[in-house]
Amino acid sequence: MADVALAAPARAGAAPWARLAPRVRRHKGAVVGSGIIAALALVALGQNLVAPQSPTRIDIVAALHPPDRVHPMGTDQYGRDVYSRVIHGSSISLVVGFISVGIAATAGTGVGLVAGYYGGRADGLLMRIVDVMLAFPGILLAQAIVSVLGPNLRNLMIAVGISGIPYYARLVRGSVLVAKEQLYVEAARVVGVPARVIVIRHILPNVVAPIIVAASLGMGGAILAAAALSFIGLGSQPPTPEWGRMLSEGRDYLRDAWWISTFPGAAIVLTVLGVNMLGDGLRDVLDPRLRI
Repeated sequence: MADVALAAPARAGAAPWARLAPRVRRHKGAVVGSGIIAALALVALGQNLVAPQSPTRIDIVAALHPPDRVHPMGTDQYGRDVYSRVIHGSSISLVVGFISVGIAATAGTGVGLVAGYYGGRADGLLMRIVDVMLAFPGILLAQAIVSVLGPNLRNLMIAVGISGIPYYARLVRGSVLVAKEQLYVEAARVVGVPARVIVIRHILPNVVAPIIVAASLGMGGAILAAAALSFIGLGSQPPTPEWGRMLSEGRDYLRDAWWISTFPGAAIVLTVLGVNMLGDGLRDVLDPRLRI
């Protein structure tokens, strides 16, 4: 009987995931968002084939050249091809977004699982630490961490990831508090299943959906935060073709060479728009309260 009780949730949970893909395909926003992200991913993977020039090649003679057939997005103050730099910057921004969200989601999920399932002193201690982190705006917390670790892309990803941990911790903790009261969890405790196994095999699969939605929505914020930190010089360093850094380098030339900042800015807007549309679609599909 216990085996049947423990197996039931797994079989019941399998059907919704099997029906997820058709529901996502029927959601226009999710389809458009996933199309934008897929296109950016393809561009990032084939950047050496798509970009006509090296993103760091300097040609002072061609400096501040407006867009034309040779340079579709013009050149910057050093004669570097803006189009090539935007193309190569796509891989940097996507990697920064994925790794930052991965750090935040992994650490935050671990904290939320421990705090929500065990409760007591562990819950009190972990949530007080989370509350202290939430007392600082995310971008300021990330800025402080980068200032301590040093300005480079690796530290930038770590800082943005750490600043996102409290959100995932609170989200997962709330889901765990609900999930651990379910009958199948009580049945697992009665038959003597270790707490570690209950958390990993029975509770974690039931909180994956909100984590996926939060991660998809959080990636846009991570990309924006990384671009903002690079804009003020705390992220990527020259001559790395990172979009936020390109915006910073072109701000002194907005009047005479608008294209230096406009195109990387448009790339950031398009990327964040695609990520947010996909995240909104996943939220609508996975949250039963939003289904019509």
